[in-house]
Amino acid sequence: MSELNQQQLTVLQQSLLKLRKELQELLENSSDGAQPVSLDEPIGRLSRMDAMQQQSMVQANRRTTQTRLTRIEAALRRHTNDEYGLCVECEEEIGYARLQAQPEAPFCIDCQSNKETRNA
Repeated sequence: MSELNQQQLTVLQQSLLKLRKELQELLENSSDGAQPVSLDEPIGRLSRMDAMQQQSMVQANRRTTQTRLTRIEAALRRHTNDEYGLCVECEEEIGYARLQAQPEAPFCIDCQSNKETRNA
């Protein structure tokens, strides 16, 4: 169980729920822009290239949004299991300030830094 007090846990849970709703809406609203560009559409070559570039950017943004949404769902499950606020790697406390900035954070600062160093 984390050392966060009940008020902090409630504030963070509300942040997670709000973020989840916003990201779900973002995914719904961006679904049209992620559709393939029709090659049969009578537009110029440059317009088609621009449309394909826009589609690629929308798809990348949707992948990033989906990844964050998955992390938020995992954080909500940890909250339900009384494991929220603990690093999933070392099981140490994740600081309240870090969770305020990124409520879905699964790692403490040290483990996140180690993970980024290994992947660099």
